[in-house]
Amino acid sequence: MASKRDYYEVLGASKSASADELKKAFRRAAIEHHPDRGGDEAKFKEVNEAYEVLKDQDKRKRYDQFGHAGVGGGAGGGSDPFGGFGQGQNVNFDFGDLGLGDIFSSFFGGGGGSGRSQQQTRGRDVEAGVEISFKDAIFGTEVKMNMNIEDTCEHCKGKTVEPGHELHTCDECKGAGQVTNVMKTVFGNIQQAVVCPKCGGKGKIPEKNCTVCKGKGTKHKKQDVKLKIPAGIDDGAVIRLREHGEAIANGPKGDLYVNIRVKPHKKFTREGDLILSEEHIDMVQAALGTEVSVDTVDGPVTMKIPAGTQSGSDFKLSNHGVPHIRGNSRGAHIVMIIVDTPTKLTKKQQELLKEFNSGDSKKKFW
Repeated sequence: MASKRDYYEVLGASKSASADELKKAFRRAAIEHHPDRGGDEAKFKEVNEAYEVLKDQDKRKRYDQFGHAGVGGGAGGGSDPFGGFGQGQNVNFDFGDLGLGDIFSSFFGGGGGSGRSQQQTRGRDVEAGVEISFKDAIFGTEVKMNMNIEDTCEHCKGKTVEPGHELHTCDECKGAGQVTNVMKTVFGNIQQAVVCPKCGGKGKIPEKNCTVCKGKGTKHKKQDVKLKIPAGIDDGAVIRLREHGEAIANGPKGDLYVNIRVKPHKKFTREGDLILSEEHIDMVQAALGTEVSVDTVDGPVTMKIPAGTQSGSDFKLSNHGVPHIRGNSRGAHIVMIIVDTPTKLTKKQQELLKEFNSGDSKKKFW
């Protein structure tokens, strides 16, 4: 019979390695040799045997002093650390966050704990969308949404049991919500906790199912949801309505997430709390100054334009922009002035412009 390899050599660790260093070495070696990753099963068992000895301070001391003879030739006095599997014992592997949790997920119910912890504890979240006008986004509004989702059964109030009857403890799982199955693997028999198939993990079974929802606790139905949209909301915002999503038996509803879409305006655009627009004037108005009526979300506003205004100049109308959602103030409305150059002039207009342009250079337009 071949002699056993040194346990430190098996793990790839030094004899002076700390407990944490041994643990890290074990994880690396276990990943490298795990059969589900194409590794050697015999070496994988050897790695586990070595760590079972060296992680125990007393066993490690005896191993350091007497070698394999000091620990009975293997982990726990036997040569096969997996020998106990045949008796259906529970097994825990400490692989931390190095990825072997997925490998053992099929053995231990998905790696997510007990069947009861995997139950759905609240209803499903629902996503919807509404489209509003530009002005409704500025000033706020209220819309009615027509939903068609799972809602709490009105007859049994979501309890699944017919009124006047009771819920009894499940006789299969004894109220635990989970049962234990034994799986045969290459390492032996492994116990697996799964959701009880009879009660669905609830631990309780109705004495008589609700006659309306058939014990489901919910019914698919249409309902109207009123949504209050605050002033100043922007395109792409999401409003969350708690417990307006799908219902679930014996638990709270999920949430409703509403995506807001704002229709573009034919004249206004928005940048944050600013509203932007353009106004066109002719070059005489720009030169001499004028007053123009500017459309805002609040209605027409008269704005003065000083003499000598250049095309592309911005003018600010305070408190005519977007309301701040958290506060009473508003942004501004920015008006860009576009000076239109005439493309068709009468002969007289041309002569006047030439006469104006032929004088003192300081009086020229350009």
